Amino acid sequence: MLSTVKSRLERENEVYAGSGGISQNNRTKRFLPAFKNSLTGEVVLSRFANGTTAPFHLIDALPNTWIDQIDEQRRELKEHIISGFVRQGQFFNRQQAADLIAEAV
Repeated sequence: MLSTVKSRLERENEVYAGSGGISQNNRTKRFLPAFKNSLTGEVVLSRFANGTTAPFHLIDALPNTWIDQIDEQRRELKEHIISGFVRQGQFFNRQQAADLIAEAV
């Protein structure tokens, strides 16, 4: 049976729907979906399992230490992993990206 519990990424997409805090609304401003480890400061771009850059947030290619295995079918980001975006070498959390896009309008 598939879990009906929404992932943190799904919940964040709902919160930021219609704003620059989601990939589809900031892609034209050259924001790339990424994740940041708030404990170490390490930032990685979102990638498909094969290593190519993904146009939205995926956890497939993140380091295993950034993921919690919830059950056989569900994996989740650890609490200290932040989803956001990289633009011109700088990491922006979702709110920061949304604010920048809103200012540009």
